[in-house]
Amino acid sequence: MIINFSNLQIQYQKYKKRIDANLEIILNKSNYILGEEVELLEKQLEKFTGAKFAITCSSGTDALLLSLMAIGIEPDDEIITTPFTWISTSEMISLLKGRPVFVDIEPDTYNINTELIESAITKKTKAILPVSLYGQPSNMDDIQTIANKYNLKVIIDGAQSFGSTYNKKSDSNLGDISITSFFPSKPLGCYGDGGAVFTNNEVYAKKIGQLRVHGQNRRFYHKYIGIGGRLDTIQAAILLAKLPFFPKELQDRQRVADRYTKHLSQFANIPVIRPNRSSSWAQYTLKVNNRDELRGKLKDKGIPTSIFYPVPLHLQECFKYLNYNKNDFKVSENASDQVLSIPMNPFLTNDQIDYVATNLRENIK
Repeated sequence: MIINFSNLQIQYQKYKKRIDANLEIILNKSNYILGEEVELLEKQLEKFTGAKFAITCSSGTDALLLSLMAIGIEPDDEIITTPFTWISTSEMISLLKGRPVFVDIEPDTYNINTELIESAITKKTKAILPVSLYGQPSNMDDIQTIANKYNLKVIIDGAQSFGSTYNKKSDSNLGDISITSFFPSKPLGCYGDGGAVFTNNEVYAKKIGQLRVHGQNRRFYHKYIGIGGRLDTIQAAILLAKLPFFPKELQDRQRVADRYTKHLSQFANIPVIRPNRSSSWAQYTLKVNNRDELRGKLKDKGIPTSIFYPVPLHLQECFKYLNYNKNDFKVSENASDQVLSIPMNPFLTNDQIDYVATNLRENIK
């Protein structure tokens, strides 16, 4: 049996008529930049998330950059975040000459340990940037309480968690600003790079909308130093075709996760989802002791795996200037040594799930 990790091809075949029809409209109009489909998608995203404003952009990375620019990050401003995530989270802080300040993660959710945040706050702290890793939001009640106490902004890196909830509220409708990614393999993906910024703050929304078009408040007049950060109209058309099916896909992702959990709960450290949250299940990630050996045996059986992430950010060469050392964030380092993500997509059949789980059970040590 051959298992596909994300199965983008079967998804395309299921929605082919709708996607192709949307693309044909764009190609015939040749309106590739900020066409009407972009605005229509933003309205649909606002409706889906409950956020007052959705501003699409060129990637999840640029969504983070635009958010940090919107709150006015300046050189040496400190942003508290986690070292166990994709590099974009801290990369954009550093790009603006701010300083990432790392806090370790919870060992079971892999999200920022909110009990450690307050001790990391200094006079230079400007914001908290939690990551909804693998699809599950962080402890937003605690984060918001701390932010209110110290007058800090909260930007949520929801690149992996579009469609998740916290206390039955969309992950994209929390904090001062929340972002997501539409990278093809994300829960809701386009066919290239894409992202979005969500906020209930009209001032931020207007500024972000201008920043993504080189800081223009009208054509050829530039209020801010910005970026070329627009979402292509073609990508908007693809997302518009897929969005109506997304709620069902979230249900199917949960079905897959539940079946994995039923099979694997006695054999490995399985994902923990807090009772007041739902996950969009961007990944189904285990902790195992014999990861390299296990990956090889699964590969021989046609089962792909991935590691998100093998090196925590504080040990990356590009962040040497932050002067962190090995053992500074032991939970993150332990996770990097043990995490293993297995196939997760809404199109896995029960037979495929059982096949993956059986081979895992037979080879986990």
